[in-house]
Amino acid sequence: MKKNLWILTEERPKKEVLVTIFQKFAKDYGFGYFGDTLRILPILENGKFTFTYKVTGITCNKVNEIYIKTISGNSSFADFLIFYQEFMPLQNDTPIYIIEETKTDDKESRNTGVYQRCSKFVFVEYFYPNAKKIMLYNLKVEQKEIPTETYIFGTRLLLTLGVEVLGKKLDENIFVPFKNIDEVIDIKAKMRKAPKGNTGILLTKSKTQINISGRLFKSGGLSHDPNIGALSIICAVLRKLGWTKKLEIIQHGLLQNHVGETNKFIQIANKLDISLQGLTVPKAELPVNYWKYDTEGEKLGTIFIHLVVENFTKGYSIFENHAGSEKGYFITKEGEAIPLAKYKDKDLYKSGDKSQIIHIPDLILIDFGQNEIINIEGKKYKFRKDGISELNNYDFIEQNYILKYYADFQIVRTVVLYGSQENEIIEIEIGFLLNENGELILGIKAPNLFQTAIKNLLDFWNEN
Repeated sequence: MKKNLWILTEERPKKEVLVTIFQKFAKDYGFGYFGDTLRILPILENGKFTFTYKVTGITCNKVNEIYIKTISGNSSFADFLIFYQEFMPLQNDTPIYIIEETKTDDKESRNTGVYQRCSKFVFVEYFYPNAKKIMLYNLKVEQKEIPTETYIFGTRLLLTLGVEVLGKKLDENIFVPFKNIDEVIDIKAKMRKAPKGNTGILLTKSKTQINISGRLFKSGGLSHDPNIGALSIICAVLRKLGWTKKLEIIQHGLLQNHVGETNKFIQIANKLDISLQGLTVPKAELPVNYWKYDTEGEKLGTIFIHLVVENFTKGYSIFENHAGSEKGYFITKEGEAIPLAKYKDKDLYKSGDKSQIIHIPDLILIDFGQNEIINIEGKKYKFRKDGISELNNYDFIEQNYILKYYADFQIVRTVVLYGSQENEIIEIEIGFLLNENGELILGIKAPNLFQTAIKNLLDFWNEN
């Protein structure tokens, strides 16, 4: 019997990413295939969602079906786990690929473009050492012509760990794995130094230990994500290249009470035998399971309505920020992808004015037929009142982004829910509920786009 390709993800699956994943899979396995218009279809049984999606538009004689399921991960979790097997994956099954997807190039952020995701590859190694690991760049902006020193160094670290890079053009004369420990230290020493007052990452080697400077304190604890990623992968590479003696992080800025055993960096530090200058690193156990099927998250509702609208209507998303997923760009009428600001006034925010935070929807959909833009707040059913309240926070984004680029559109605000056993909605602010039984429940004043999408989805399965 032909096997199935199972795609397990925390993210909203994007068609272009699915194509890239399948192309990689077919090339690695030597399978021929042909592609048509790709669609992501929620599988219904008796009119209820089974919490599984099926991908159509790719035909391969070695693959029966391509399925997608939403999962959630523990601690530092990659975006996609890919399994090639007949039955739905279980915890003890081994994926063929671990994939981290990012839309961020070092043109926008040197650290976020590479370092922030490095710890995920270090962390997952302890669960799936034999799975192929891939950093997938799904760029929405033009790739930086001349890569930064930070990006080159970080990518070479990834390559040294055996991570493959897809979606970017890499100069094979520059982007090569490190040969030895001294090369890592020398290259880092030659890079541009951190601005005055900042703690730069530098490596100092003696006969008995290597010290690595790097600040880990941020926002009251151990939460400096770019540096957590950078220090994790530097230490992992040093161990892989043969360093068996002491590795110590210095100038980290932490106190003993900041160091908890459930922190992802502390878990990695235990595995790599990393010490923190002046502190005791607590014993930490990795989670028993790397992932679980998501049966609780609010994004089960927002991702569902997103995919149904884009596959069963002419509407589509112009912004997405599904819970636990990477924030997307705002797409203008001309198709330009622009990042949304986080603060109305960054200086005022830094001085303590929290009202400067810009509240953004979880999803923004556009309906050309009704000339409407729909701002969506996603929530679990039990928090529906909070979702209704949060609809009042969208004035800034509507005035400064939506009406700026879509001046002739009407704006609708609505809440999309997941959860409960309820099969009706009484609050007019709620547009759609996907309940725990997979029932699809439209609100009293559901946007026309929702009504069309659900009708067309039901008709599709009734006809089939």
